[in-house]
Amino acid sequence: MATVTRATQQATMKPDQKAKITLYWLEKSRSQRVLWLLEELKVDYELKTFKRQNMLAPPELKEVHPLGKSPIVTVELEANPKPLVLAESGHIFEYLIDHFGSWLAPERYQKGKDGEVCGETEEWNRYRYYMHYAEGTLMPYLVTFLLFHSMKTQSPFFIKPIVLMLTRAVESKFLLPNVKANWQILESQLATSPNNGEYLCGADLTGADIMMSFPVGASKGRLGFTKETYPKLWTWVEKCEGMQGYQKAVQKIIDVQGSYEPASAL
Repeated sequence: MATVTRATQQATMKPDQKAKITLYWLEKSRSQRVLWLLEELKVDYELKTFKRQNMLAPPELKEVHPLGKSPIVTVELEANPKPLVLAESGHIFEYLIDHFGSWLAPERYQKGKDGEVCGETEEWNRYRYYMHYAEGTLMPYLVTFLLFHSMKTQSPFFIKPIVLMLTRAVESKFLLPNVKANWQILESQLATSPNNGEYLCGADLTGADIMMSFPVGASKGRLGFTKETYPKLWTWVEKCEGMQGYQKAVQKIIDVQGSYEPASAL
């Protein structure tokens, strides 16, 4: 009997659903990782791109979702007259992986413990954790840094000294210590990856790696994140950025807007 691997699962587990998937992509936004996910899923999809207006999403996006933010994904089936609208990165990832790419999620239960409380595998617990950690814990710190940078560079000259004093105090006493603590946790998670794996959840790429690739990748060389200080985390980012699906996603954005700068979209 042939060994079943993640590669063979891809062929057998992917459902044959004639779904029309559309990604509503906003420039300088976190929708880039959804684009990478769609490339990894190898599904047909349509990409609709939007430009920011005064740093905000254009009003046209509110026609798709009331908040008018990106990423947004719609899924349409011929049998359903109304498209399913998915918002929030974690929700989008979990839904698409559940239906179109279950090989990007680890095995949920330990052998013989299906459905049991605390019967989940370490790989699956890590996977589900990072789906929520990326936006719930890490991104708020990084977005605050981005806002502070804007305040420091765009404030009127007569109040700039006060702005600099306040933002630098918050950065040094609160933001940087918390961000560095997160880098250290991620470094240790990679050092203890199950089965001596090189990814966050073990030996195979999962949706959690794709989800986490954006905030960590956008921080390379910034906020205390260097190759010398966090070598495993740096190697992980470079491994992600070297993958074919990631490169295809980046090239699509370059084709659309002429360049790709993840750090500007923190």
